[in-house]
Amino acid sequence: MTATADAEAAANELTPLADYLGSVLRRLRALPPLDLDLTQAYGNVLAEDVVAPYSFPAFDQAAVDGYAARWEDISGGSRGPGYVPAPSGTPGGRSIRLNVVGDLGAASWRPVRLTPGSCFSVAAGAPLPIAADVVVPVEWTDQGMAAVEIFRAPKRGYGVRRAGEELPAGTLLARAGTYVSPALVAVFAATGIGHVVVRPSPRVVIVATGDELVDVGRGSQPGQVVDVNSHALTAAAAEAGALAYRVGICDDDPEALRGLLEDQTLRADLIITTGGTGTGPGDMVRRILSRRDGGRAGPVSFTDVALYPGTALGFGTVGAEEVPVVCLPGEPGAALIGFEVLARPAIQLLAGAEPVFRPSVRAHLLETVSSPVGLREFRPAHVAERRGGGYTVQPLSGGPFTLSGLAEANGLLVLGERVTTAAAGSTVDVLLLDRRR
Repeated sequence: MTATADAEAAANELTPLADYLGSVLRRLRALPPLDLDLTQAYGNVLAEDVVAPYSFPAFDQAAVDGYAARWEDISGGSRGPGYVPAPSGTPGGRSIRLNVVGDLGAASWRPVRLTPGSCFSVAAGAPLPIAADVVVPVEWTDQGMAAVEIFRAPKRGYGVRRAGEELPAGTLLARAGTYVSPALVAVFAATGIGHVVVRPSPRVVIVATGDELVDVGRGSQPGQVVDVNSHALTAAAAEAGALAYRVGICDDDPEALRGLLEDQTLRADLIITTGGTGTGPGDMVRRILSRRDGGRAGPVSFTDVALYPGTALGFGTVGAEEVPVVCLPGEPGAALIGFEVLARPAIQLLAGAEPVFRPSVRAHLLETVSSPVGLREFRPAHVAERRGGGYTVQPLSGGPFTLSGLAEANGLLVLGERVTTAAAGSTVDVLLLDRRR
């Protein structure tokens, strides 16, 4: 057999990524909902649809500082009692004079009514007098106090916000599965909502395993590898909306790993481990967690998935509470890609978010790339919008250099299992990364 044929045969023995993801996500359930005060709800996902109990605005009000009046008193062509000649240079050649019968601020509450030829001085947010249907901005007047001269008449309804104009009572404000944003908090508050039912942010514990690991702040030596993964994945979990806890490094000691995982189940909704997922002599995580040991740690199933970089992934539960655990490869680039395709969707599902996957677009490929046969590759890329519409995508470092590519990427170029070469100018799928830059 040729090398290509051997590679194809080996790839055929791997589990397709879509099948594997489906099998994992079907085993997860969103966390139980809880009722939170509005000030605590930001960043959580709604567990129920939210409907406005009250209208916004709650009453007819002025939208600008000015004079609340009846439009028929200021409309063009009227030569009623309020008509006076305009000063020289005034647009339109005439002005309207109205009596100012009072001032209304945002705290005014007594109902008042306009009579013909009169107006009220109003501040933005003040309740409108009965019969008022226009607010003349102060800059269109002489800003008079007892009487005001109006040099320019706005259209009927200008400067007026009617009750329920923006959000009538009964409006569906947000559906279950929506993240609570600062703007959504404002909408809830404006319509009289003081608390909402949400899914809690998942508590995610990250553990890096391996006798070779040393903590950051030093360079690697022979026999030592700096722990990149626990730091990077803690940041990734936090970016995904989780409450992320970095445990740090755990040696390849069966009892130490079992004890650590048992302890962490008390504060975790999901545990992520890195390292030891392969079948080599030093891959202790796979050996330890794939065995049931008195129900304390296991079983976790390890699967060789048609994924590049990194094929060996694990998923199962640990502890008496059956806390889900995701096991990712130890190579940092592969660990971050594994997080994107497996751990991040799991976090989103636990949080009750919809959808659980990153948004994707179709983009014009700027450079020819090759990809391993039979594997679905996720390659770091830079995505840009085209002036005429659509997107372009520039591949960045991938494969063994995925880590350096990810530092620059705002997207992941997805090359399917049957793609060995993607030519420049072709259209490809790209996952968009939400990078706050």
